[in-house]
Amino acid sequence: MFFFGEGEEYKDLIIVKKTQYFDINIITFFNFKFYYNQDIMSNKILDGKKLAEKLNSELKKQVKIAAEKTGIRPKLATILVGKDPASKVYVNIKHRTCQSVGIDSIIIELEENISKEELLEKIDKINKDASIHGILVQIPLPEHLRDYTPEFLEKISPLKDADGLNSVTRGKLFDYNEDQGPCTPKGIISLLEHNNIDLKGKDVVIINRSNLVGKPLIFMLLKRNATVTICHTSTKDIDSYLQKADIVIVAVRKPKFITKERIKEGAILIDVGINRIEGKLCGDVDFEGVLDKCGKITPVPGGIGPMTVAMLCENTFFLYKKQMELP
Repeated sequence: MFFFGEGEEYKDLIIVKKTQYFDINIITFFNFKFYYNQDIMSNKILDGKKLAEKLNSELKKQVKIAAEKTGIRPKLATILVGKDPASKVYVNIKHRTCQSVGIDSIIIELEENISKEELLEKIDKINKDASIHGILVQIPLPEHLRDYTPEFLEKISPLKDADGLNSVTRGKLFDYNEDQGPCTPKGIISLLEHNNIDLKGKDVVIINRSNLVGKPLIFMLLKRNATVTICHTSTKDIDSYLQKADIVIVAVRKPKFITKERIKEGAILIDVGINRIEGKLCGDVDFEGVLDKCGKITPVPGGIGPMTVAMLCENTFFLYKKQMELP
């Protein structure tokens, strides 16, 4: 929403930058002064960081009670192959978050030139380690291993599949069982529901068809009686779907892929994309461009990323409880 002013007193106004989620809250254009109402704009933000902190705080209490009862803390093992800088950053974030909620976390760093057979053997060894309750293989893997990613994920025991990407784990979604579901889709659903967004009857367009995001979301959204459309690289005229969508979930790694012109008024935008431009992180949505038209939007960073990590902690605790035979 904007308020307007004009006349001589507005002739030499400047741009003011000071808000948390967007850069401009006063704009001067041809002697017109445009005011962003900060309260209204902040109400559009689906703040994943804030919600993740709340969920982590609640989980920390549960972990403490369970650990006192059993004398054993939950433990997550993350396998990191190679020295990819982005992967190291993500793994360290997961590691710190786990520790902050009382989950023991170890990072198993392996040489980039490790063979397929050696990595499979390593996963199998961790499967058999009773002290470890959850396993995560950080992807993407180095180039020579990338084609075998499904095999590595399959090698993780479903009883320890913290990322929810083993086919047995994903198969449970057919029965709408989300207890151990993939972390990013679970985070998206949690963020929507905690913001009282009713999915029943909503037209939802997902631009992604991966096992990590798009496919699991189909079943999670159907469970809540949404009408779901998947778009991908071979979809003809994506705009025809976007312009009807009540909710758009996008993960294509293309900055500003979703613009103001492509969405309908009041659409809810869930931005899963992570891109880096001139050293700054951004998503797949033209955040500032769509802000006055969308109904709600997730920022990047601070949206789905923290929620994904929070769900990883929840999954690890869920697996721990199963292995410790706790209710």
